[in-house]
Amino acid sequence: MELTILMPCLNEANTVQRCVDAARGFLVRAGIEGEVLIADNGSTDGSQALAEAAGARVVPVAERGYGAALKGGIAAARGRYVIMGDADDSYDFSALQGFVDALRRGAQLVMGNRFRGGIAAGAMPLLHRYLGNPVLSFIGRLFFRTPIGDFHCGMRGFDRGAVADLGLVSPGMEFASEMVAKAALAKLRITEVPTTLRPDGRGRPPHLRTWRDGWRHLRFLLLFCPRWLFLYPGLALAAIGLTGFVTLQRAPVVFASVGLDIHSLLYMAGATIVGVQMVQLALLTKWIGVVAGIVPRPSWLPWAERVLSIELGLVVAACLLVSGVVWSAMLVQQWGGAGFGPLDPRAEMRAAIPAVTLVVLGMQAAAAALFAGAVQLCWRAAGKDLRVVG
Repeated sequence: MELTILMPCLNEANTVQRCVDAARGFLVRAGIEGEVLIADNGSTDGSQALAEAAGARVVPVAERGYGAALKGGIAAARGRYVIMGDADDSYDFSALQGFVDALRRGAQLVMGNRFRGGIAAGAMPLLHRYLGNPVLSFIGRLFFRTPIGDFHCGMRGFDRGAVADLGLVSPGMEFASEMVAKAALAKLRITEVPTTLRPDGRGRPPHLRTWRDGWRHLRFLLLFCPRWLFLYPGLALAAIGLTGFVTLQRAPVVFASVGLDIHSLLYMAGATIVGVQMVQLALLTKWIGVVAGIVPRPSWLPWAERVLSIELGLVVAACLLVSGVVWSAMLVQQWGGAGFGPLDPRAEMRAAIPAVTLVVLGMQAAAAALFAGAVQLCWRAAGKDLRVVG
């Protein structure tokens, strides 16, 4: 079988028959051997019987959620290719030839683009059309280096085997983002075709919730790409902090008539600590995503597994911690030599702040290494054989 037209369904009695009729009509006109598959997510309005009467195959999916329904439908699909779309009559299932042609030419993921195909009046809320979709699509293009113009279009086609190998896991609306992000990271061949969007015919509020689901999409994109959430901001903070730290540790600096002294040095120390912590979180988040099978293995990971270890992380942590403690002990000794009396705060804080910073960085490095070890133990207890990047 060449094609499965897949529709997730939850109480779509008003529209599911029209969608099935349109999809079956397309298969007949195009001469394609295919099926219309309804992944029912627990409808209580008789959608299942209506879909079957219209000629669709219905598979029940017990786990609730948009992504869960689609995962169940993809697993049950019989076609080499799958074209998916909502069963609310907002997409035109009679006009799928562009998707089929792109798939036959070798594309592994074919995204519909509603902004190129046309959005009918009232089909998309203005907030989604001019803010939500453009912003999330821009973030998706930036994070995952893919030229997709409509990152969250619900009408899309794909090679079933290629998408099954991505290991999609999201049960909710963020499933749409996960599919595109993982396809881009896996270097699948992705293209777009224009598609239209019209007002749905369900006669009830949509399942999509603007702020809740928008945040879930954004959260997924950020967590799935830790270099933008943690790594780049962390490197910037650490670079600024270290530059200011080294400069101010020697002497005050006057910049454009503004004097920077030990108070600024303290903030530079804070920026350094937070920046290093964010870089550590980026590496740990990426590594956990890899060992959990959520993201593909990056090219640098084999090298890191050979070079880095929990033990190395603890050695680095010990060096930083000991340096800070020794430096602090020397300051206490100097204070004792002065009879533990009052000291010049500028001179002493210029030495005390770096010492404390080294102690904090040492503790931070030790915590990161031990956390990596704890994750390794958890995965080994689950029957995984994984090496740790400390």
